[in-house]
Amino acid sequence: MKTLKDYLNENVREESLKSVLISLENAIKGISVSVKTTSTGKAGTSNVYGEEQIALDVVSDDILTKELSENKYVAVIASEEKEDEEILHENGQYACCYDPLDGSSLFDVNLTVGTIIGVYGSKTFLGVKGDEQVAAIVAVYGPRTVIVLTVRMGTVEFTLKDGEFVMTNEKLTVDEGEMFAPGNLRACSSNEKYFELVKYWIKNEYKLRYSGGMVPDIYQILVKGKGIFSYPGYPEAPEGKLRLLFECAPMALLLEEAGGAASDGKERILEKEVEALAQRSPIFIGSKGEVLRCEEYMN
Repeated sequence: MKTLKDYLNENVREESLKSVLISLENAIKGISVSVKTTSTGKAGTSNVYGEEQIALDVVSDDILTKELSENKYVAVIASEEKEDEEILHENGQYACCYDPLDGSSLFDVNLTVGTIIGVYGSKTFLGVKGDEQVAAIVAVYGPRTVIVLTVRMGTVEFTLKDGEFVMTNEKLTVDEGEMFAPGNLRACSSNEKYFELVKYWIKNEYKLRYSGGMVPDIYQILVKGKGIFSYPGYPEAPEGKLRLLFECAPMALLLEEAGGAASDGKERILEKEVEALAQRSPIFIGSKGEVLRCEEYMN
């Protein structure tokens, strides 16, 4: 069985980057344990966006911060749960950004949640583009704990077994197929273009596969090898809800490396420059043909 460490030894030349990715692996193992043991209740705090945190939001953020703080190669981190970048090691080479617990609202009803991570070879996130990521990771905490990883050599999957992440798919591939996960359906009431797009999917009998969580919905596209996930803007939130740095860019890299695509409806997600940590973006992500269809409808 090939482990995640074996894969990194074979495919990542820089010892520093391998070290950072192993630190992230260790953090994900810790969060996986916490998912099973942490209270589903509220933490009594809010993040920087005013969103009420659950206990696992705080625990997950603390685990990642602690693990990365102990790695000398990490220069700076940024978390969706915090307001600013945090400098860890001035001589570090990498910047790690993350959504520690994507899908918090699903946790109390026992649905799948996850962690989204982007890694850059920089000392700040401001001014970077998603295309500058050297690696991206999504961890999925469901009946199984899974890591989906790219180090810009395709997208691969590892499953946690007996304390080790072992390879379960050496090449995830996204082709074409009729499956849709339509986020932000409230936008249909004010955005006729999005309403027509959703009607197209329904009239053409696409399979509806929507959980309300970005991680499980996009993971399903990667595993099934087809489909589209959408989250457009609407008048109250013209840029939608999802953050470019913490959610959209890492997901876009994973999908593109698997043969898919990701767009904000006009522009490739990975070409968008990060102007602020809190920056949001509409997103249409999945099969190339479906992303193109979204662009055509939304324009």
